[in-house]
Formats: sequence, structure tokens, C-alpha cells
Amino acid sequence: MENVIICNCKQVKYNDIVAALHCEKKFDDVLDAFKEVQSITNCSTGCGGCYQKVLDIISAEMMG
Repeated sequence: MENVIICNCKQVKYNDIVAALHCEKKFDDVLDAFKEVQSITNCSTGCGGCYQKVLDIISAEMMG
């Protein structure tokens, strides 16, 4: 996927989310991974409109 902005409020891009996910331990739970990615990137801490997009990216990365 192109490196597009996923979280407009915090200007977090797709690659930022993927990098944050891969710099931590292996996750088995999507919501735990989301919390960790959120703490690193601050995504989905503004309006929350990107919440589902971020979850979808994390899910896809964990499955792939």
C-alpha cells in the first residue's frame, strides 16, 4: 500500500503504523497491538475517526 496518511489528526502514515507494530514483541491480540501502536504513534487519539482503519492495517499485518 502507498504510504498514505491514515490518522489525519496526528499525521500518522501507513508505514508509521507498520513500523510501530514490527518494532515491538510479537502480538497475538489485535487490540493489544493497537494499544501499543497507539502509544508509539499517537494515532487514533484525536477524533478517533481512523480507529477502524488502524485496526484493519494491524490485522492485515498480523495475518501476513
